[in-house]
Amino acid sequence: MKEKYKKTDRRSLSEVHGSVKTDVRGNFWKRLFVFLGPAYLVSVGYMDPGNWATDLAGGSRFGYDLLWVLLMSNLIALLLQSMCARLGVVAQRDLAQASRELYHPAANIFNYILAEIAIAATDLAEVVGMAIGLQLLFDIPLTWGMAISVLDAFLILFLMHLGIRRLEAFILALVIIIGGAFGIQMFLAEPDLGEMAMGFVPSMPNNEALFIAIGIIGATVMPHNLYLHSALVQSRKIDRSKDGIRKAIKYNIFDSAIALNLALFVNAAILILAAAVFHKHGYDGVSEIQDAHKLLEPLLGKSYAPILFAIALIAAGQSSTVTGTLAGQIVMEGYLHLRIAPWLRRLITRLLAVIPAILVITFMGEDATGDMLVLSQVILSMQLGFAVIPLLHFVSDRSKMGDFAIGFWAKLGGWVSALVIVALNVKLVIDEVQGWMAHDNAWAIQLFVVPGLLFAAGMLLYITFRPLVFRSSVKSTRVPHAEFKGIAPIGTPEYQEIAIALDFSDADQKTIEHALHIGGKSAKYFLFHAVETAGAWVLGSDIRDLETSSDVQNLEKYAQGLRDMGYDSEAFIGYGSAKKAIPILVKEKGADLLVMGAHGHRALKDLIFGTTVGAVRHAVDIPVLIVR
Repeated sequence: MKEKYKKTDRRSLSEVHGSVKTDVRGNFWKRLFVFLGPAYLVSVGYMDPGNWATDLAGGSRFGYDLLWVLLMSNLIALLLQSMCARLGVVAQRDLAQASRELYHPAANIFNYILAEIAIAATDLAEVVGMAIGLQLLFDIPLTWGMAISVLDAFLILFLMHLGIRRLEAFILALVIIIGGAFGIQMFLAEPDLGEMAMGFVPSMPNNEALFIAIGIIGATVMPHNLYLHSALVQSRKIDRSKDGIRKAIKYNIFDSAIALNLALFVNAAILILAAAVFHKHGYDGVSEIQDAHKLLEPLLGKSYAPILFAIALIAAGQSSTVTGTLAGQIVMEGYLHLRIAPWLRRLITRLLAVIPAILVITFMGEDATGDMLVLSQVILSMQLGFAVIPLLHFVSDRSKMGDFAIGFWAKLGGWVSALVIVALNVKLVIDEVQGWMAHDNAWAIQLFVVPGLLFAAGMLLYITFRPLVFRSSVKSTRVPHAEFKGIAPIGTPEYQEIAIALDFSDADQKTIEHALHIGGKSAKYFLFHAVETAGAWVLGSDIRDLETSSDVQNLEKYAQGLRDMGYDSEAFIGYGSAKKAIPILVKEKGADLLVMGAHGHRALKDLIFGTTVGAVRHAVDIPVLIVR
């Protein structure tokens, strides 16, 4: 595998990269509107069901005391997300691509694994939350609800094909539903404003509060959101001049501030609701979402309160399902240069969350869901340092960011935030390990857990200090783009052996016409067709069914027709998936140009007919002409 992508392959989220034009005329609000969107997709991760569990636990056990943690987390999130937006806009890289440039491949594999664990933990919260919402509204068993949640793996495929702006509008609608539902419930709860104000004064009652506080930080500043935001901002096609980049950074900061403050409102509303309703009435152990749902009606005296709660929960789970898929695609492509079908990526991610959740509920009962959600958020928090520190290194480096590297105060705020996150996690890990060591299985902790934690600590030190000691050997394009150096004399490419992929559709005529126009009668033409029947997949060239013999005859007729016109032409059949068969034929025959027809399938048709063109062009190393 080559170390560097081709330029077309390096684009983060290539399906929507640069798909939204920003060169609109008008006042400030019109220009801002075209940039609004990426931060809303990120913000849903800040109000997913995992946040609910930590907010409910914090509010019911400690009243308003942990409101300051929410505020601090939101300020940290705003700072870090604005840095991610800067990274994407200026360097045109997502965080995974940036990390790949900074560290040794072995360290990147470690970072990739941690990022995948973070995404699985996020998806676990979404699966459990969605299942709980379905149970509360329709009395569906949790295990069935989790099984149903697998089906939404295909929702994102449909939404992505509609375009990034429609996806953003869908998410915004769900965010409004969540915010409206909790706004009404908070109004009904009539919280004490004086006690609320005191909740913004930092305090930490005990170690249990620390555990929940770290969970709140993990639920608010989520590592996969850092990868996601740095990629999503690249969906805007901006002016690459210094002034254009500066304006894009400004508008993206506005986008982040609006979206994350909305997320803060939702999280604060959940904690305030728990404090005003549960803690106030002595219910200080409510961390289970189901218990909160049951208690709302008798304590608030409104029958529609629990219905609003369940609807908001389903909306939160459904909106958050988008972020896991996109983030998974980003980290896999960025760290490994590996791209798989989006539906397969989504299905794998969802099953990695569904299977352990079903096992936990089967063996420990439905009462374990609250602790499972809180634990998932603590796992996220413990991985934050491994995402935040590479981000700080990259956006601070003037050789990579040019004039748009962050200044002193942003660096100070970023490193203080990273220090706070890492210090809280180190304290939590030490406390937890000491608790485990007090049990009879202390030997197992010493043998398996402690070495793993020491290795992780060593990797964190490496990630922190490596860029300070060694400068990256990967040459990066300075931004704005390098100065124009002229164009070399342009020759006329001559293609001697041209491959033409045919599928016996109406597109074949235009495909052949374009190929003949390029090569003329001096080139040799290879006509390719893939037999994709079930038998061809299994038997390959040994298949002797009617469709195969018919395809062979049709393809030979095309070749003979070209020969009759004076062209040198041969026909070759491939077997199985066209995505694999055509690249194999191209390499076997040594073609130097491939011409294919495209049908313009979209949305569900891609699932049915497949996306051959995209797969083939990534699998061959020669120019590909797509005729539509």
